[in-house]
Amino acid sequence: MATKRKAAKRPAAARKAKRPATRSIRQATSLATSSRQDVASRLSALAEMPMTGEDDAHLRAVLAVVVNTSEPIAVRLAALQTLQTASFSSAAFPAFRGDYIAALRTLTQDPDPELRQRVLGFLAREKDGFAQKKLLEGLRDPAKALVPPEKALQLLSYDVHAEAYPIARAIVSKPPNPTARREALRLLAADAKAAPMFERLLRDKDETREIRQISAAALQATKPDTLQKHAREILLDPSEQDEIQATCLTALTQFGNTEAVAGDTTLMKRIERLRGKASSNVKRSARQFLTKYGR
Repeated sequence: MATKRKAAKRPAAARKAKRPATRSIRQATSLATSSRQDVASRLSALAEMPMTGEDDAHLRAVLAVVVNTSEPIAVRLAALQTLQTASFSSAAFPAFRGDYIAALRTLTQDPDPELRQRVLGFLAREKDGFAQKKLLEGLRDPAKALVPPEKALQLLSYDVHAEAYPIARAIVSKPPNPTARREALRLLAADAKAAPMFERLLRDKDETREIRQISAAALQATKPDTLQKHAREILLDPSEQDEIQATCLTALTQFGNTEAVAGDTTLMKRIERLRGKASSNVKRSARQFLTKYGR
């Protein structure tokens, strides 16, 4: 019996012995930045790099990899992600931050589109004026675009400035593709001057469900009384799309003027009918509506 117990313990001990020791920050940096190492080893070192050092030398070494266009792109992207992680966790990062941002601005011109897009994403989330300027330039002149128009619009939405609105309106009017039009509308959702356009889109039955729902959300944010009026008319229209009626029911349930809605006999009768005869989505929304307004 003793022999058996001893034998049973050996695999666990063997597994424990095979576990690699945690690399020091110096070891990880040396491995991650060495062009003599294979890509897989470098990626592993970057993923496991500890962020405990007080000295920013390791951060600068990793940044040198990111900006080096002769390095494998997989390693450059992983190094960029390591630095982004360090920006939240490394005590050494504040002293390094200025050089990091300067390098990212340079990398907006990098030949690799994925790295360029990630860099612009990091800068946009930092509300960096340089990145915003470059994104706007690319929307005005496609020859200067650093990313596709739909991505530029997404990134600009992190910190919307009024100068982006005319460009977004132009894209809505003459979109390069449906996705860019959708992202332009999302960006314009914060612009109260765009409310008439969103009213028209909301009521246009030829528009896609997604565009009409974006329009409803935009009106809720900028002109809630106007949305309530259109929502009522949509709900009273038996030819309306089920998804749009469900959207309007949700809007009135969550944001409607309680006194005005509760006193609207015509609307209440219509919702009662929808609760009994409609798609499952509309029925569910109708029940929630009627529960709120005491029916």
